Amino acid sequence: MLNVLICGGGVGGLATAIALGRMGHSVTVFEQARQFGRVGADVNLTPNAVHALDRLGVGEALRANAARPTHRISRTWDTGEETSRLPMSTAAEERYGAPQLTIHRADLLAALEAALPDGVLRFGTAVVEVGQDDAGAWVTLGDGSQHRGDVVIGADGIHSRVRTALFGPDDPQFTGLVSWRGVFDREKGAGIPDLDAFTKWWGPGADRQIVTFPLTHGKEIFVFATHKQDGWAEEGWTLPGDVAELRGHYADFHPHARALLEACDSVTRSALHVRAPMPAWSRGRITVLGDAAHPMVPFMAQGACMAIEDAVVLARALETVETGGVAAALKRYEATRIPRTAEVQKSSLANEWLKNQGNADWVYGYQAWTVTV
Repeated sequence: MLNVLICGGGVGGLATAIALGRMGHSVTVFEQARQFGRVGADVNLTPNAVHALDRLGVGEALRANAARPTHRISRTWDTGEETSRLPMSTAAEERYGAPQLTIHRADLLAALEAALPDGVLRFGTAVVEVGQDDAGAWVTLGDGSQHRGDVVIGADGIHSRVRTALFGPDDPQFTGLVSWRGVFDREKGAGIPDLDAFTKWWGPGADRQIVTFPLTHGKEIFVFATHKQDGWAEEGWTLPGDVAELRGHYADFHPHARALLEACDSVTRSALHVRAPMPAWSRGRITVLGDAAHPMVPFMAQGACMAIEDAVVLARALETVETGGVAAALKRYEATRIPRTAEVQKSSLANEWLKNQGNADWVYGYQAWTVTV
């Protein structure tokens, strides 16, 4: 049995904790927030992630609050012409072994948290330093306490302290794009087609797009949009936005696309940042996953999905490992995951995937529980 210390209680960190705990390892998750709030409007769980989560035992809890999009549709920004339509829901379940689910991030975190034994997740515990020696690895918290284990996993996001400790400072790069997010009650979208589908309105350039999909069994509709901005000088990661300003950026879009923005009463905005794919994620007994390893723009809706895949593959790599085999297991994990996540990072940034039908199998058909590690 390994003693595993996880830095960060987001989607990837909690999924890793569940998987490792079910394999018999001792796990502690250090999360700097004092509690999970209803922050962050959405997570799009495509079949590759839902299949992984079902095997973690949280599928029923997810379905209790999620929506199940009927299709994945692409439309042209000005004419509304449909350029691709991929059946999801039952068709995806038959093809990939799981459907697509769209869910509030808070509901996903609640489902993951409920699957953990008491005492595993420790709120209000900010990790300020990590290290390792011949005897194991350790984390130091903001209160000065030190906790030792056999493995340290950095699931602490794009500004990861664990990543910095392993590989040095490396600030994420601003893409030049600002994203907007909003949610409205379905009734306000009367007359807009395909509200039960995941729909992407492709703009005249790669910088402008509107994405929409249902939440909470279709009772709410989520909206995501992007546009160019020369710089991001504001303090803060996610800030309140001016919905009138957002609408102005899309005044030339199709009436149905504009109607999505008209239905939003309030929005938030944030800058989109990326890093180049990393050649390595691990050193000795310490590794990273999710945004700490491979932050990506959300144009393929795979950020959380890749973190969930990471969690399963990492847990499988460590499943039967004793203390002396940790470093080799972490190398197997990264060797399995880096090629796939690098390809998704690059494809997301290119922002052409499924614009004109295309192949979804290489993304949706991935099986984290059976891939060779």
